[in-house]
Amino acid sequence: MTTRALVLGGGGITGIAWEIGLLHGLVELGLDLSGADLVIGTSAGSVVGAQLTNGATTDAMYERQLAPIGTFGPEPAASIGFGVTARWIGTGIRSGRDLELLGRRLGAYAMREADRGRVPTEAERVAVISNRLVSHEWPERALRVTVVDAVSGAFRAFGADDGVPLVLAVAASCAVPGVYPPISIDGNRYIDGGTRSSANADLAAGHDRVVALTPIAAAFPRSRGAAAQLAQTDSRHTVVAPDQDARRAIGRNVLDPSARAATARAGRAQARAVVDAVTQVWG
Repeated sequence: MTTRALVLGGGGITGIAWEIGLLHGLVELGLDLSGADLVIGTSAGSVVGAQLTNGATTDAMYERQLAPIGTFGPEPAASIGFGVTARWIGTGIRSGRDLELLGRRLGAYAMREADRGRVPTEAERVAVISNRLVSHEWPERALRVTVVDAVSGAFRAFGADDGVPLVLAVAASCAVPGVYPPISIDGNRYIDGGTRSSANADLAAGHDRVVALTPIAAAFPRSRGAAAQLAQTDSRHTVVAPDQDARRAIGRNVLDPSARAATARAGRAQARAVVDAVTQVWG
């Protein structure tokens, strides 16, 4: 039996919007990816994956992206400033290919910023994520939500069997170091699964056909990117990244709610350009 995996990568508020727009556009063209045997969600992708596997239609998900800011609860704007970006880049260079070392260093940075009160509180952040989900229960379908232990740097992919509340798992996967606080789960603190890889597409190994939607296509080093990870598997696969119009809609701040609607529309429009390639892989 042919097995299929859908990889949904990280990319902030606009990443959520682009993925939903693209998924909805593909459905309108006759290709529904929601029946994947496994959905892997990292950061923004965990928000999308949690909705998709819990029965939300792409039409309803898309309409939510077009709604005015604040319709479904507070949606505070944030930004990844120069200082945060420089910290990430410097830490990545110093850590080389040791992903657990990278996770520990970025985790320590995230915890310091949170403990000093420089980012929102955990309660505030969990409330925002809670409003983004259509259900707070794990779906019956296979969903994996990626996180990194802020202390050990160990990578984890939470699923229904782990007994972790879905909202906390998604909030942890979206805990961008230096912007949002690490999320406490069972005595541990977790940060964004995107600190290991923007997509963590290697978790799809063993599946015959894999489609990866990656709002952030670039990776340093390249081995952390979805394309390089999937090249190491035996799957038939394709990786889709935002086109020029989508990148223009996203703009410079992936955490800006005001760019959400335009980015969703751009994702929907891009579906026409990629539907054939995706169909060839998905079957």
